[in-house]
Amino acid sequence: MSCCSWTPIATSSKFADWNPELSNTPLYLVVSDLDGSLLDHHTYRYDAARPALDLLEQRRIPLVLASSKTRAEMLALRSEIGNQHPFIVENGAAVLIPAGYFQRPPAEAIERDGFWVRELAPPRAHWLPILDELRGAMPGAFQDFASAGVEALVEMTGLSAPAAALARQREYTEPVQWRGSDAERAAFFERLRAAGATVWRGGRFYSVGGDSDKGAALKWLRRQYALAAGAAAVYDLAVGDGPNDVPMLEAAHHALLIPAPERELPQLARETNLIVGRGRGPQAWAWGVGEWLRGLGPAPEEL
Repeated sequence: MSCCSWTPIATSSKFADWNPELSNTPLYLVVSDLDGSLLDHHTYRYDAARPALDLLEQRRIPLVLASSKTRAEMLALRSEIGNQHPFIVENGAAVLIPAGYFQRPPAEAIERDGFWVRELAPPRAHWLPILDELRGAMPGAFQDFASAGVEALVEMTGLSAPAAALARQREYTEPVQWRGSDAERAAFFERLRAAGATVWRGGRFYSVGGDSDKGAALKWLRRQYALAAGAAAVYDLAVGDGPNDVPMLEAAHHALLIPAPERELPQLARETNLIVGRGRGPQAWAWGVGEWLRGLGPAPEEL
């Protein structure tokens, strides 16, 4: 799987501090899903991945978190694991870059609350009236986050009450837990798609949002890294376990598939540069990231 020689290029906190002498060299990047991939599907823990996380930081490879989670949820997780890199929220609806991370903000981004934000989808408020209409037409067929209180979300997700409160702070998409029949679900999808919505299936929920995905978000952010570094090429690894990760897994140079306990691996069109993790969740994540790193060759201090 070796594709290129190893050259570290980013710093752990600000990419704007990269060494100008390394321009026109390859850039390495990891973009990872969270639930069921970096985070355990049941406990939401990442302990088994900690050594690999530390190794990425030591080798100065940015880790971009990409999830269906909200900005509030991801800010809390980034703080916990010590991640200071850009991140992708709500299934690719927006990319958030810490202000000052690059030497200059991307042209398409707006500055908000200390981040350069590239929005790729309409706001959540656009979809809620349509879901309200469908709720009336299909009573009991689904439960969305907007109409569920924190206590109900704790029951639906297994999150703590504080974490469930963060999960409700959605800006672009609306998660839905399906409870109806297959026929109702087909009609539900048809009505949403007719209204211009994209429906993605995640580990636990369907996500209703605009015409955006993790793959488009990855491609946009990858361009920003390449421009900032003057990189000759970007060799990125995308990591995921579910259908909503497929666009990202197809878009990256390498793809790491994480086995899930209750479903098959995501089906990809690509046949090359594929790694399948060993184990589940963060254990498989750590193993697969290690395999990818080994394909890059030794770090300079190991030569």
